[in-house]
Amino acid sequence: MTPTDETHPADPRSSLPSRSSLSVLAAATATHDTGLDDDIALPKLPGFVESAFSPLAYEVSGRCLTAHPGDGDRTAVALASLMGDTTTADLASRRMVSGRVHNPLLFMQATANSVLGHMSREFGITGQMFSLSTLDDSLSELLSMADLLLEDEELDRVLVLGVELGGGERVAAVHRELAADSGLTFADLPESAGLAAAVLLGRPCDAPGAPVLVRPTGTAGQPGSIQSLFELATAHAEPRTETETHPHAHQ
Repeated sequence: MTPTDETHPADPRSSLPSRSSLSVLAAATATHDTGLDDDIALPKLPGFVESAFSPLAYEVSGRCLTAHPGDGDRTAVALASLMGDTTTADLASRRMVSGRVHNPLLFMQATANSVLGHMSREFGITGQMFSLSTLDDSLSELLSMADLLLEDEELDRVLVLGVELGGGERVAAVHRELAADSGLTFADLPESAGLAAAVLLGRPCDAPGAPVLVRPTGTAGQPGSIQSLFELATAHAEPRTETETHPHAHQ
């Protein structure tokens, strides 16, 4: 992960007021093949193949939902990713161009909502579920959505998560085109790398202890990056053990 260049102008998001209406109930991060010391082996997720996107999304979500169980009927989920599951999309395209038989499994999992559907079944979540892509700071967008969703008295908590993959040449080409239009730079990850972060949010009255003040800090110059979400989750995540698993728990 690249730190913000101190020569850049101050990020205007850092001057936004703190949000006192949200509390962190649980948090988790996971990285795969990034070269970081805490990279994990890619978790096995039935029905999802080839790509790190859905397994990493499920890994961090499962850790949050297992650490802080709750009523799935009163839980909403929002997933942010600038490019989505680029590994699967590229694989499906290469197969089609080469004339190979279409694989419906690849079409299914190329949609980010697919892993949310899997999560809803495994954890009994029946609240609203959203996927979003933004060139703005992902954390800011997700916090705004959580704020809005928690105005609904039928919801107690919102799971927000983000996934970022390294991508291949097609992703790099999209980044170059966007950079040419905006003058901004994009996060540079190895092609096979993936990282994910999740934070389970609730109202202060639903969390033990004092409310946690949350505000979007962002990473200047990296539009759509989940860096700031990753940093928030890292600050609040419980240490992960080597034997940790996530039972398929229906709430």
